[in-house]
Amino acid sequence: MKNSFIADISFDNRLSEGAHNAINVCLRLKPDERITIITDNDTLEIACALVSEIKKVGSDFSLFVIEDYTARPSPDMPQQILDDLAKSQVSIFCAQAQTGELSMRIQMTSVVNMHKIRHAHMVNINTQIMLEGMRADFHIIDDLSQRLITKARKARYIKAKSDAGTDIVAEFSHKLNWLKTSGIISVDKWGNLPGGEIFTSPKSVDGLFVVDGVVGDYLCQKYGDLKNNPVYIEIEDSRIKNMTCKNSALLDELTAYTMTDENSNRVGEFAIGTNIGISKVIGHILQDEKLPSIHMAFGHPYSEHTGADWVSTTHIDCVGVDIDIWLEDDKVMDKGKFLI
Repeated sequence: MKNSFIADISFDNRLSEGAHNAINVCLRLKPDERITIITDNDTLEIACALVSEIKKVGSDFSLFVIEDYTARPSPDMPQQILDDLAKSQVSIFCAQAQTGELSMRIQMTSVVNMHKIRHAHMVNINTQIMLEGMRADFHIIDDLSQRLITKARKARYIKAKSDAGTDIVAEFSHKLNWLKTSGIISVDKWGNLPGGEIFTSPKSVDGLFVVDGVVGDYLCQKYGDLKNNPVYIEIEDSRIKNMTCKNSALLDELTAYTMTDENSNRVGEFAIGTNIGISKVIGHILQDEKLPSIHMAFGHPYSEHTGADWVSTTHIDCVGVDIDIWLEDDKVMDKGKFLI
């Protein structure tokens, strides 16, 4: 916990608008609240921009640089950080993902869930995202997300198609919850920033999903935009039946990832991005999954929120682009443009 040195670190002033949005709009931090910031050496400049906004609010804060407490990659979040987090009403994780660290982040979000902390998850945040997705009008995104989720909660099934070949049908159960993470974060569900999506765990998914956007976790940084090397995923009864891709290295890594445990190849999340401030894929899952489109994640279904009755140790998002979406027979998106 080293807050004193923050004052000596300068940061790009262009980060201030996005940082202001995070602290004042998305998290709505109050002077009498306490906030924990967890960062790493590679993301320290952005953390300093966030701290600058926190100081303006006047809140008590703790800042942790992960490398000061453990070697990376680390499967576990240091206990000292978890203990501090449990004392706060608000928290931010702004750090870069490393291979094998999903369990560390799950430990952190378990504390967040247990103590009802308003938590902003900014995995792989960078300057470009701070200058683009984090400058969006999150009140407008929240309004759109609310209109969309109201419709989605009534839909028995959703169809999605694209010129690239996506042709899927997802069915839903009233027993499984739809959630909104629009960037306006509440105690009900921690949210990624930049925000802008609605999601659930589907009852079933069948068809072909063309991942011509990005794949998540550490593979996103490694392979970036997949426009020229899409992954074709055949899905049967919510599980991966077959995958093909011209990039054999990506295919091998994604195959291994989705074979980690018995549910790593199962669709755990079905989501629609709603951040209309984003117009293209940039090769970073934190922002790209908010693109107005469909994304699905294989693995953990966020059962603590969706109500799914199964779990997985992995979770990897896969994003398609330029998709048409129907909520039953109601077309709500045409090639990535909302119609509602």
